[in-house]
Amino acid sequence: GNRIPTWNQLVHEGEWKRALERLLDTNNFPEFTGTTCPAPCEEACVLGINESPVAIKSTELAIIEYGFSKGWIKPHPPQVRTRKRVCIIGSGPAGLAAAQQLNRAGHLVQILERADRGGGLLMYGIPSMKLAKTEKVLRRLQLLKDEGIEF
Repeated sequence: GNRIPTWNQLVHEGEWKRALERLLDTNNFPEFTGTTCPAPCEEACVLGINESPVAIKSTELAIIEYGFSKGWIKPHPPQVRTRKRVCIIGSGPAGLAAAQQLNRAGHLVQILERADRGGGLLMYGIPSMKLAKTEKVLRRLQLLKDEGIEF
């Protein structure tokens, strides 16, 4: 579901950790969407009729980066493994999200990537001026490895 109003309100109230929890309920990688999404929702926001629209994209990015800076984003490997093995072909955003969800469910996940490093579209399709590869992509790939996903 849409948790945007909830995490916006929590940020307004200074409840950044709770805002981060709500954001991560429905978005595996807000550091990517908060950076690369063109945010058509902001342009369509009805508040724009009388005042500035809600800045969803920048708020989303601020929440996740604040979480990283505070050390709240940590690897969470599953406590129980199902012993089922899953192989994901490709390490673009969809492959990474699928791998993370399957890993959280306790499956042993391996990602196969034809390129020399993971990230797919994030690493090779989005210009560096739009998405900081070492800061955001490699940081997330390391977190996924630390959660038990094999690359």
